[in-house]
Amino acid sequence: MAKVILLNGSAHAHGCTATALDEMIKVFQEEGIETELIQVGNKDIRGCISCGTCSAKGKCVFDDLVNEVAPKFEEADGLVVGSPVYYASPNGNILSFLDRLFYSTSFSKQMKVGAAVVSCRRGGNTATFDVLNKYFTISNMPVAPSTYWNQVHGFTAEDVKKDLEGLQTMRNLARNMSFMIRAFADAKEKYGYPEIERGSFTSFPDGK
Repeated sequence: MAKVILLNGSAHAHGCTATALDEMIKVFQEEGIETELIQVGNKDIRGCISCGTCSAKGKCVFDDLVNEVAPKFEEADGLVVGSPVYYASPNGNILSFLDRLFYSTSFSKQMKVGAAVVSCRRGGNTATFDVLNKYFTISNMPVAPSTYWNQVHGFTAEDVKKDLEGLQTMRNLARNMSFMIRAFADAKEKYGYPEIERGSFTSFPDGK
C-alpha cells in the first residue's frame, strides 16, 4: 500500500495547520493511501551545523526526530509539509528539521510526491509556500498541485473550518497527490524513472 507522511510544523498539535492536514488525511484514507502524521513544531529541533558527519555515518550527528523520520521518508511515496506563517516564513522548527532531513539522507527521493501546506491568519502565505516547495524541487520530487495555493486562513482551528475554499483546496490536493503516486508507480513499471545526470558541479574554483 502506498504511504504518505505528513509533517505538522506548528507548535499546536490541534491548531490551524493540523486542521488542514486532517482534511487531507480523510481523502487519503478514502483513496486507500496509508498516512502517518508526525508532530514536528513543538519538538526541540536544532539546525544543521554542516559538520559532514552524515556523509560518513549515513545519519545526522544529532540523534533526534530527524533520524527517526528518515527511514520513514525513505519508504514513503509522498511527503506533505505543513507550517504556519511566522513573519512571512515557515516555523523555524520545521525549517531546521527539513534542512537536516534532506541533507543527511542520501537515498533517492526521485518521484516521491511532495506538497506544502500553509496556514495563516492573513498574509505571508505565498512566501512561506515558496520556501517549503524548494525542498522538493531541488530533490527531484514532483510537486502536487491543487485548485488554489495550498493554504488555509484562520486564527484558530474553528476559523479554518469556516474556510470552505481552503478545505476544498486541501481535498483536491490530496486527490491529486494520490493520483500522482499511483501514476508514477505505474509509469515506473512501464518505462522506468528518468535518467539523472550527476557529472557536473559548478564551483568556479579558478575564480574566473
